[in-house]
Amino acid sequence: MAKKLPSAYAHPYAIDSRYKKSVAYFSMEFAIDQALKTYSGGLGFLAGSHMKSAHDLRQNLIGIGILWKHGYYDQTRATDNSMVPQFREKMYSFLKDTGIRFQITIANQPVWVASYFLDPKLFGTVPMFFLTTDTDGNDQWARQISYHLYDADASVKVMQCMLLGIGGAKFLDELGYEPDIYHLNEAHAVSSVYYLYKKFGKKESVRKRLVFTTHTPEEAGNEKHNIYFLNDLSFFSGVPLETVRKITGFGPGETVFNHSLAALRLSHQANAVSKLHGDVSRQMWSWAPDICDITHVTNSQHKASWADAELEEARSKGDLDAIEKRKKELKGQLFKTVADQAGKLFDPNILTIVWARRFAGYKRPDLLTRDRERFDRIMRNKDFPIQFIWAGKPYPKDDSAIYTFNQLFYLSHLYPNMAVLTGYELALSKQLKEGSDVWLNTPVVTREASGTSGMTAAMNASLNFSTYDGWVCEFSRHGENSFIVPVASESNRDGEDISNMLDVLENEILPLYYERSNDWYETVLRSMTEVGGFFNSDRMAAEYYEKVYK
Repeated sequence: MAKKLPSAYAHPYAIDSRYKKSVAYFSMEFAIDQALKTYSGGLGFLAGSHMKSAHDLRQNLIGIGILWKHGYYDQTRATDNSMVPQFREKMYSFLKDTGIRFQITIANQPVWVASYFLDPKLFGTVPMFFLTTDTDGNDQWARQISYHLYDADASVKVMQCMLLGIGGAKFLDELGYEPDIYHLNEAHAVSSVYYLYKKFGKKESVRKRLVFTTHTPEEAGNEKHNIYFLNDLSFFSGVPLETVRKITGFGPGETVFNHSLAALRLSHQANAVSKLHGDVSRQMWSWAPDICDITHVTNSQHKASWADAELEEARSKGDLDAIEKRKKELKGQLFKTVADQAGKLFDPNILTIVWARRFAGYKRPDLLTRDRERFDRIMRNKDFPIQFIWAGKPYPKDDSAIYTFNQLFYLSHLYPNMAVLTGYELALSKQLKEGSDVWLNTPVVTREASGTSGMTAAMNASLNFSTYDGWVCEFSRHGENSFIVPVASESNRDGEDISNMLDVLENEILPLYYERSNDWYETVLRSMTEVGGFFNSDRMAAEYYEKVYK
């Protein structure tokens, strides 16, 4: 096997000697550009930024993903304006068919896999390859494996993980390329380790090549399946179950296969995605013998892709007037989208708060609205007027999150200064970050492994307003570069968070914006400057080579 990529797929730069070790980065999703719908949310945003910074730093890294025929989903509305997930075929003329087709075994049946190449010059990434089973020679059941990102059917989702893991590892063999490191971004691709075990013949030969990034902050969130169910799907590449148990550290009587635990035992290094998440992960797995070391590399975002150029120029000059002027221009652009979708005319001079990310229960998107009387008073305050925007995609089968999204939309009928937008993808995300004054973040503390949306909001002159969780713990200083509420007690968590956040909003944020405008923009400038260094994914990509790819 060659240690260099074939010339048709080679990196478009000379590799920096600091980053010469070759790495194949496996991820279920990548958010590269609005034109390429291969992502659902934060995991994809993180992976996309990593691919771009690896390119900018001239690293010897490639990306392996899946070409989702229907993407995640298109967020539309029914006639009553309730949210409807829509699935339709996505077409990409800019992806190149590599011509490499091969078979993997799924459920004891041969399945054809085709592969497509994303040229680094198109979006400023490292060389990237996307796999699909929607190709000639496959029956419908096999074609649909690569239809929907995170399919709701448990068997199909495992098959998707096998396409990424086994398919990704075999694709590299078919390409004639053997990287020094196989990097699993989350445990989706852990089936690759059994393919690699068959290839190399020894557990240690696999471990020295494998690293693992965990994004899960609680044990219950780690994917688990019955080991016999997985074996019936050919998850272990024909490795006998007795051997699977032996090399993965599962006892003869154990029937539950924990994907993250298997990755921790078969990697030589793992990392969490923030400092707090590192502490949580080491504690969470402290009971498990024979796992690898867990360090942390705090998630970050690609500043060059996210930061508005004029805002960044004003920041570099310390020009508060220019920041304010450009911010209001960007708010005006966002408000055209608000008018188009919601039929409401927002004012660029009014403080605008945005909550936008994946809709999920633990993220509590509706938190501030739960004290309806106080929320109503704030929304109708003429002295300190306010505008609220919500956006984000629930999982398409998460009925509870979809219900919350719809309830917020129906609540917005009561207020001309409240809007709930659909279509939260890369383009709208950037527009919301550029057009917000305050970026609201309300997760239950310790449930958010990192979070990244607030980083790119801060790069665009928006102040973070958050509970104390994830990346925020490494950045925020209340009143100096952001607004943070104290950690609530377990007994009255939601009640305390609601009260504390509304107190900060009424007593600190609104008066600062309207009565001490210069201080507001001084705080904004400080936030922009402090987020742009450490939370730029260039730092993150370099740190992976220093701490993980060793």
